[in-house]
Amino acid sequence: MKFVMSYSCGKDSTLALHTMLAQGHEAVALIVVVHEDAQRSFFHGVDKTMLEQISSVLGIPLLLTPTSGERYHLAMEESLRKAKELGAEAACFGDIDIEDHRAWCEARSQQASLKAVFPLWQRDRRENVFELLRLGYRCLIKTVNSTLLPRTLLGKIIDHDVVEEMDHCGIDICGENGEYHTIVVDGPIFTRPVAYELGDILDFGDMAVIDVQAR
Repeated sequence: MKFVMSYSCGKDSTLALHTMLAQGHEAVALIVVVHEDAQRSFFHGVDKTMLEQISSVLGIPLLLTPTSGERYHLAMEESLRKAKELGAEAACFGDIDIEDHRAWCEARSQQASLKAVFPLWQRDRRENVFELLRLGYRCLIKTVNSTLLPRTLLGKIIDHDVVEEMDHCGIDICGENGEYHTIVVDGPIFTRPVAYELGDILDFGDMAVIDVQAR
């Protein structure tokens, strides 16, 4: 089956993409929604240069989807229709167990006449994190809620020590409630690691973000 991946560059969408490819399905494109003013992806804050590099090392074309927050749903539907023109039969999402998120994705897919697929649906959140580690994915921590996690985690690659630290902080280690966000920079479906360098740490209210630039 040909599919388009709604791709945040984070760990959950990467694991969903990995699962689909391992099952023999073919990705025709990566949809990444970009804030039209900041020119960075929503939520994970990946800039265009790094997005292009990630697309290149995954070997999957990029469907950049610029929008403002008010038109987010319409922009997504437009890119899903473009993916259908490229041959996609389904749209794949990395959601795990939040029903409202699934309903939103299904509604957008229906507007584009695509089947919505959720490879990680109802899987154990903790097990998803440990599977990423077992598979060898390198997930860089880009954003943390600094009321829940220390800013010292920014820029680190998730490993068993980081998971233990998150556990001690009492959060969901999958970060499904927005405790942190990641950028995946290497792993089995990458042809080579993403070259990057770390920049300044910025604070936006409760959220702390480290700048990550393509190198």
